[in-house]
Amino acid sequence: MPGHAPTEPPGPVRAPGLPPAVTAWAEALGTALAGIVTMIVVAALGLWAAGAGDLPGGAFPSVVAAAVVVAAGGSLRLSGEAGVFGEADAGLDAVPLSVTVAGALVLAAVFLLPLRRHAVVRTSELLGRIGRTAVCWLVLLLVVALAARHDFRILVGDDLVDQIGAELGSTPTVGFRADVGATLGFGLLWLLALLVLVFLVSRRAPLSSPLLRFQNSFRPPAFAMVLTLLAYVAIALVIGVIELITRDRPAETLAVLLLGLPNLAWMALGVGTGGGWVGHADKAIGLPLPNVLDLVLRRDGTQTLDFGSVAERDGRAWLLVAVAAVVLLTAAFTAAVRSPARLPAWRHAVGMAVALGLTLLAVGLLTRITAHYGISLIGVGDLGGNLGGEVVVRPQLLRLVAAGLLWGLVTGFLGSLPARRVRHPGQVSPGDVQ
Repeated sequence: MPGHAPTEPPGPVRAPGLPPAVTAWAEALGTALAGIVTMIVVAALGLWAAGAGDLPGGAFPSVVAAAVVVAAGGSLRLSGEAGVFGEADAGLDAVPLSVTVAGALVLAAVFLLPLRRHAVVRTSELLGRIGRTAVCWLVLLLVVALAARHDFRILVGDDLVDQIGAELGSTPTVGFRADVGATLGFGLLWLLALLVLVFLVSRRAPLSSPLLRFQNSFRPPAFAMVLTLLAYVAIALVIGVIELITRDRPAETLAVLLLGLPNLAWMALGVGTGGGWVGHADKAIGLPLPNVLDLVLRRDGTQTLDFGSVAERDGRAWLLVAVAAVVLLTAAFTAAVRSPARLPAWRHAVGMAVALGLTLLAVGLLTRITAHYGISLIGVGDLGGNLGGEVVVRPQLLRLVAAGLLWGLVTGFLGSLPARRVRHPGQVSPGDVQ
């Protein structure tokens, strides 16, 4: 009845004929498996489009496993060896966010399925469900991590040099393997952070009774931020599909869509709001970059990637600001509509500022790239043949957070004004009173 506090449910509905414990573990395994399989499929398609299917030595499954490890928060150890007289060096720090986002969305959706009919859930039941899912997730992630290992032999390209190197024991190799401990630790944090975000954002996610009093304060701005990030991914996907259909090099475009679409989309959000990154790129690294990023980063010395540098090379840069304004105002309006009706505009502004500042901080940390590779013989330089190069993109975190705070204050205040004319959830109008 109206005015009565929600009661605790008796517990989740169990499938007939199966013990409750078996059903609970089956649900947890299904949730973890759905996330992992989605990530494997997206990573495999993206790497295949990037040409990884042609890697020697049957390396493709190992490379796919490595991409899933990194996408799930894990880490790789790269090693190089060129015998007594040589040295090979390699490093990679980049997250394929297309794989991450796809896995996160599927895992979250499957996790919420058994809870969709509950308004409130017991704290013990909620923690149990999270714990079982975490255990299944770690077991599957361990299997993937053990598969993420391979060694490549690198040929210089000159038959005589390759033959001499083999005779001297200096044939260069480079390999990778998952850091199992770090992968399981950070993979667990990734899963827990995802589930916390699910309960912060989704109205379908039931909360325990002690947390109900806080849902109106944290859910609206959190939902607004997820809406913003997914809106940027959707816009970038539309642009990417158009590029795929109308431009040359469709395989490269497809690889970007399936591996790094959110990386580029969320960098566009940062640039459009006044944030920035610094870095540079060499020709030798085979990472596909959009044309404007290529023009900015492939210059001598460290370059700044921000609205000014993009505008110098593309007159359409103002669209980044326009899209940011439209998306953030829409998100702020949505957050205000989902908030209590009499919450003042300045409270909406502060909530939006904090949420956007934290979001752009996370965007900066997730979109950093460090990739380098080089070979030397007897300690003298690179052997040529495009065997060395580097791509470095580092976020200016303070600038991103400051931009988020400023844009959040402005859009949060402006977006809350028209929301006053819209009926809020739980609000009772005079016509409803008999």
